[in-house]
Amino acid sequence: MPEARRNCFPGEPGNRPPGSGTSLRNDLRTPTVLVLDAPSPAPAPRLGSLTGRARVEHAQDADELRERLPDADVLLVWDFLSDAVREAWPAAAPGARPEWVHTASAGVDRLMFPELVDSDTVLTNARGVFDRPIAEYVAALVLAMAKDLPRTLALQAERTWRHRESQRVARTRACVVGSGPIGRAIVKQLKAIGMITALVGREARTGVHGQDELDRLLARADWVVCAAPLTDATRGMFDARRFGVMQPSARFINVGRGQLVVEDDLLDALNKRWITGAALDVFEHEPLPPDSPLWTTPGLIVSPHMSGDTVGWRDELGLQFVELYEAWAAGRPLTNVVDKKRGYVPGN
Repeated sequence: MPEARRNCFPGEPGNRPPGSGTSLRNDLRTPTVLVLDAPSPAPAPRLGSLTGRARVEHAQDADELRERLPDADVLLVWDFLSDAVREAWPAAAPGARPEWVHTASAGVDRLMFPELVDSDTVLTNARGVFDRPIAEYVAALVLAMAKDLPRTLALQAERTWRHRESQRVARTRACVVGSGPIGRAIVKQLKAIGMITALVGREARTGVHGQDELDRLLARADWVVCAAPLTDATRGMFDARRFGVMQPSARFINVGRGQLVVEDDLLDALNKRWITGAALDVFEHEPLPPDSPLWTTPGLIVSPHMSGDTVGWRDELGLQFVELYEAWAAGRPLTNVVDKKRGYVPGN
């Protein structure tokens, strides 16, 4: 397949980085969209609206992906929990790489391998789909822990009447780590229930504290919410030292990536009562093994990576991809373009 086709926009004969915009497609070749499907019974994306405008092919695993990648203009990573792209991506032959890869997830850490990062392939993500649902989920966890709902449900199952006092959340302090759209949505949701919030990002800017202020804010926070992207700089950022900085009354919530937390250190902090409680929606290894001590740790709520998955979420992801495809095919700039050196979509 001609290398020029790989290094230029649809309908443009010269080299130009994808996502920067060009004229409408004027060649006669139908672009190929390759979809890395999620395992059954997860449904495939609804791409019927691309009929006649794209040739849609599917791959189930790394072997099929490796075979079909050289003919793909676009790769849709529908199975965003798979490492198949890393395993199948060609290390050489730039002409055998898709011009554009889109992942149906907010996190892109599984795609941050050198061969893709160093290529001229554009990477986009599903930024914007999960913001509000995850923010609602975090607020629900805060209220559930403050109002002792897990124990209420356990006592109900035992038919035990035990009166207790619960906590107010209004005027308590929350430190939200991760200043992207999800982190900002969490701040907005927590403010709506009367909480005082501080948002921490990679660098300080208006309304955002820098990393150098994190320990000071952790020491004052009643709630610590992690919604940061997984990068080399953030991996393992919540460790024994950070849990030791927190107040004994603090609670910790992670809806970012499992590898942001040193799980053994969190277990130790809970068992030693360095902090009062925690809730994890993401884990270092997923699904969480049945013999993991996290299942039975007192004060810890475990949920199966579901904070952003509301009814109809897959349809939203499919519609988002179709809208991006229409922009790509028309030569318009793509949104949600990941800075591959940073590992996330830059933004204010």
